[in-house]
Amino acid sequence: MTTQNRLVLTVYAPALVGEDKRTLAAVHGMEEALPGLRLEWRVTGGRRLAALPQRDAWIVERIKDGGFPLVCNGDESYPVTVMGRGNSGLFSPGGQALFEVHAKLPLDATVIAAAAEMLERVAEGTRAFWGRATPHDAAVDIAYQTAPTLEGPPSPRRGLPALKLFEHIRSPETPYYLGWLNYWSAAAARAIGFPNPSRDADLLTRARGTLSGGWVVQLTDAPLDLDNPAHLDALQRAYARFPVIGGRAAP
Repeated sequence: MTTQNRLVLTVYAPALVGEDKRTLAAVHGMEEALPGLRLEWRVTGGRRLAALPQRDAWIVERIKDGGFPLVCNGDESYPVTVMGRGNSGLFSPGGQALFEVHAKLPLDATVIAAAAEMLERVAEGTRAFWGRATPHDAAVDIAYQTAPTLEGPPSPRRGLPALKLFEHIRSPETPYYLGWLNYWSAAAARAIGFPNPSRDADLLTRARGTLSGGWVVQLTDAPLDLDNPAHLDALQRAYARFPVIGGRAAP
């Protein structure tokens, strides 16, 4: 499976505390959203697959440095992976340490159909501030919005706006960037001013509220493809609508 055919899912949540069961909520959320998925394998130091018959206990016992080790579905022809990592307050908004969940899945019809529910379950289960799920290629372009150049500031592709580095954003409730599917907690939605019924009518046709008061907002019907002018326009319009995202404007 090439990286071009992958969905990249990431959420940003408060730092783990002790044997924090939010690690398991991330894994269980993926399994509940995608029919038949079982993330009960690990990758050994020799890059071999090893089964995890006591997966949940194994994850909790191995919480380290604010995260958890990579687990996968054990299918090299259809790889699904998830891992968690801590991010020091030195490199996080408002100086607050974070727990990040990073997952990768094949970008096929089954995953596309389940992606919004998966993002919601992982984000709500980890009590995330915000998160996103985006095809790999679009995610690479979006990453250039924050990547400094040798000359200094970022040089984004495709006319997208430059965004501040994560540690220069004032609060963890402020999303760093946009994606195809966006999870905004109730706090994140308040921070960016969503929803505004008169300004967000189009976005609201592809949005759904969550039990915690957050939102899952989909920018385009099909997975985000920035070679598609309509998709690029949708992303640019969303950045224009929410100038707080990426620390470009004061709340």
